[in-house]
Amino acid sequence: MEVKASAKFLRFSPRKARLVTDLITGKSAEEAIAILEHLPKAAALPIGRVVRSAVANAENNFNMTLENLYVKQAMADEGPRMKRVWMRGRGRRDLKVRRTSHITIVVDEKGA
Repeated sequence: MEVKASAKFLRFSPRKARLVTDLITGKSAEEAIAILEHLPKAAALPIGRVVRSAVANAENNFNMTLENLYVKQAMADEGPRMKRVWMRGRGRRDLKVRRTSHITIVVDEKGA
């Protein structure tokens, strides 16, 4: 049975988050948590929280164990963009786009 957890409106770009989610897709839940704890990327900490949340959902709501879980799917989708004005020389201005991400983690049992 698939169990999901998600975090929305996180303040890093989905392109950078996909570098992290691609590393953990298909790995066991224990291995994914270990990888994310030692990964020197800014997106690793919030994605690790979502993985732990998905594992906790599976343990508490469906009586699954951590040893039998693996990361079936890890998605980093684009959220809304925050647009800010960036003043330039000679009275001009540019638009600074600050991207946000929606992270979704799906865990499942190995035998299922």
